[in-house]
Amino acid sequence: MFTPEELLNRFNEYLDNLPYDRKPESLYEPVRYVLSMGGKRIRPVLMLLAYNLFKDDPDTILSSACALETYHNYTLLHDDLMDNAPMRRGHETVHMKWNADTAILSGDSMLVLAYQRMAACRQDKLKAVIDCFTETALEIGEGQQYDMDFEARTDVREEEYIEMIRLKTSVLLACALKIGALLADAPEADAENLYRFGEQIGLAFQLQDDYLDVYGDPAVFGKAIGGDILCNKKTYMLINAFNRSDAARHEELERWVSAKDFDAREKIAAVTHLYNEMGIDQVARDKIQSYFERSKKYLDAVNLPAERKKLLAGYAEQMMHRER
Repeated sequence: MFTPEELLNRFNEYLDNLPYDRKPESLYEPVRYVLSMGGKRIRPVLMLLAYNLFKDDPDTILSSACALETYHNYTLLHDDLMDNAPMRRGHETVHMKWNADTAILSGDSMLVLAYQRMAACRQDKLKAVIDCFTETALEIGEGQQYDMDFEARTDVREEEYIEMIRLKTSVLLACALKIGALLADAPEADAENLYRFGEQIGLAFQLQDDYLDVYGDPAVFGKAIGGDILCNKKTYMLINAFNRSDAARHEELERWVSAKDFDAREKIAAVTHLYNEMGIDQVARDKIQSYFERSKKYLDAVNLPAERKKLLAGYAEQMMHRER
């Protein structure tokens, strides 16, 4: 079996050598640019690890892994445009380096390329793979819309938020694992358990992002902390702070959330202090751990020797103990 590091290296080599021989170059250069920015490549590595549970030739599904990474980066490209974000992974975003029209059109092309690359899988698995991929793509769009809808609401419930991050983030990790299993001829029950494993890991992963945005080390996290607080993003942290606050703290939270003119550092410090007073940091850590523990049950249910699942389990553990 291959380690996650070996699979990542193989994937990056494959990605770096992809030809872009279609014209015009002005359409495809942003695509190459986006995919060259790096990143953790979590989704393709998960797909390759899932495949490698059952078969020892993961190189044969690199096109499918590339399809998933292409799709993921397409969503980031459009997210950056919607948020008017200037930077991604230390590089200018496409709409800043080129323009908004280029970002839309090159992003659309990335979506088509993702399907083209996924369709290059084994033809006897094509329908099952495309069905899974398409359902996931639809769910991610639904999650993004919920996230946008929540911006205008002050009554978002915890269960609504969890469903939103399941759709927006978790299902793509789950899809990666399931498609890897499908392409490796895994039994249906094992493929489904790997999907559920990825879903739970994805929930923990996104909640950890919420936590790190408040409590991460900026030098390690890779960006300034407190961004979610400044834009009043309806995170697990903020929702639970409102749910658990007494009248005085609720009023103070409302004041900071509704404030139009404020000092950024003061707002971050004040809201973080409220979180600390109410133990929201521990509430978040407990929730992250609960999803991680639940994920283990689904991986345990995959009908393979524990030794065979050790690398995937270790990779998930590494994801849960990241600081960025």
